[in-house]
Amino acid sequence: MKPASYWVEKYNMQAHPEGGYFAETYRSAETIPHAALPGRFGGGRSFSTGIYFLLENHHFSALHRIQSDELWHFYTGDPLEVFVIYPEDGRLETIRLGAEPERGEVFQAMVPAGTWFGSRPGSGSTYSLVGCTVAPGFDFADFELAERRQLLARFPQHRELIEALTR
Repeated sequence: MKPASYWVEKYNMQAHPEGGYFAETYRSAETIPHAALPGRFGGGRSFSTGIYFLLENHHFSALHRIQSDELWHFYTGDPLEVFVIYPEDGRLETIRLGAEPERGEVFQAMVPAGTWFGSRPGSGSTYSLVGCTVAPGFDFADFELAERRQLLARFPQHRELIEALTR
């Protein structure tokens, strides 16, 4: 397995504000006008966007939410755990992205718009290289980083996870 630094260098990845590294690989040249989008969007958006995303074993992607669905893809490395908290009922879903279906791992998984989610490499992992496709396309205006106290007040049953995946 190639070291994480190989991928960071080859794909010119930059530090991501939620943790780890990323490189945008696709942004549709066409946009959806603001009037055609649900009210939760503050303006027009690209049809779709895509990134590479890499987390090393000492990284985590802090809990956050966006206004679009996000499709995650596993590429290489070790399994990545994606934790999704559904705001309607507080249900927690754990997705394992990886290459071993007999261990409950999947190559692709969808995180619904408006859910709180974060991720980290599975226990014993070195790193995980994944991709994310967002439609309508990602815009930082749609990105909300979780505030620990507010999430703990709303979802006290997930205290350990919230404390681990917030800064």
